[in-house]
Amino acid sequence: MQMRQAFRRDTIRGALLVVALPLLAFTGPAHAEDWTRQTVRGGEISRSVTGEAGHYDGSTTRSGPNGAVYTSNGQCVSGVVDRCGRSYSAVGPNGATITGRHGTASGPSRLRTARGIEGPDGGRFVSVQRFAR
Repeated sequence: MQMRQAFRRDTIRGALLVVALPLLAFTGPAHAEDWTRQTVRGGEISRSVTGEAGHYDGSTTRSGPNGAVYTSNGQCVSGVVDRCGRSYSAVGPNGATITGRHGTASGPSRLRTARGIEGPDGGRFVSVQRFAR
């Protein structure tokens, strides 16, 4: 009886090590990236991305030579179901604004997306989709 208990205990410990060690490899220091560059037509784009242990945040700002500005913020979390969300807004040179949100969840058997956009005249578009794998 003691032999079986010892075998089970060692088997469980070994299985935990096999599962836990690769997961611990992903929990390193936070990754970050920031950059800014000029665009071909005289505008500017800047991006910032940070991430740690399967959780990532990012933002992008793009400005055009005519005064138009696009801003986007996003966040992703990985796990059994990977989830990402993004919100964005664009303001044209004449002051017209478009805003929106987009979310995605990707699991082992399904992919789901939802998005909503609001135009400068207050009109709205909403879309929800589900795909089986």
